[in-house]
Amino acid sequence: MIKEIQEAISAGGKFLITAHVRLDGDALGSELALYLMLKDLGKEAVIYNQDPTPDHYRFLPAAAHIVHELDDIETYDVGFVLDCSELDRVGKISGEVVKIKTLINIDHHVSNGGFCQLRILDPKASSTGELLYRLMREMRVKMTKDICTNLYTAILTDTGGFRYSSTHQDTLWAAGDLVEGGADPQWISENIYESDPPAKLLLLSRVLQTLTLDLENKTASMVVTNRHLQDTGARMEHTDGFIDIPRTVKGIDIAMLYTQMGEKQYKLSLRSKGRVNVETIARKFGGGGHLNAAACRMEGDIEEIQSRVMEAVKAL
Repeated sequence: MIKEIQEAISAGGKFLITAHVRLDGDALGSELALYLMLKDLGKEAVIYNQDPTPDHYRFLPAAAHIVHELDDIETYDVGFVLDCSELDRVGKISGEVVKIKTLINIDHHVSNGGFCQLRILDPKASSTGELLYRLMREMRVKMTKDICTNLYTAILTDTGGFRYSSTHQDTLWAAGDLVEGGADPQWISENIYESDPPAKLLLLSRVLQTLTLDLENKTASMVVTNRHLQDTGARMEHTDGFIDIPRTVKGIDIAMLYTQMGEKQYKLSLRSKGRVNVETIARKFGGGGHLNAAACRMEGDIEEIQSRVMEAVKAL
């Protein structure tokens, strides 16, 4: 499949790059690294994202080139859909993207059913950034400092700082190679993890008041409401990383974060330790993800939703 993707890149002149809504470091780092590679190859490339770039990722090389409006989608020769297990995850342009003659999907979610004819899928990979690293090494393209910075960010963030079980020897080898290529771990980590606005800390203080520990079932949960955001002046992007806080408690195997998206709509984020498979819980409610990290959307009153989720947890 890599050979066919290389041929598509060689033959194409104009490329569209996109990823999922509610952007994370893997999606953005992968998009930007691919964009820089294509530009270095003399190609015309555009990154489109439905959502704005979170503040703590705007330091990434070429981030200023991302656009949020798109015209004449039929003029693109090749479209890359990154870090998406299904096409709907790109948002409102999903119905238009299919008009591009050649679509390529690069993804590492176990729930990916293979919606593109050309694809690189590996649920054992730590991140889409790691898969792009493999592709670029296979293509023998020049790994510039900016490309290395973006790919390192992708891998760093999707492995939780190399803490998750998806971190393997190949992952660390790739990260080391990217550092050798110019990625600065200290500078990258400082921008991502040590540049929070005061509103994020105010929001966290409110959300921590919702913390519920169930030591019998080894679960911990928190809730983010629209009222929390309004009262603190925080934005949705400031909830990034909150899901990892309940997981730090000794004796807790599953962490859950319920984020209000509408009056009776919530996003459920799940994290787990060891071999506890939270992807099966997310899949039960129409979502997906990985063994230790998954998500889904649910509708109803928060108490009802939490009850349904706990029944699924007990059924594991």
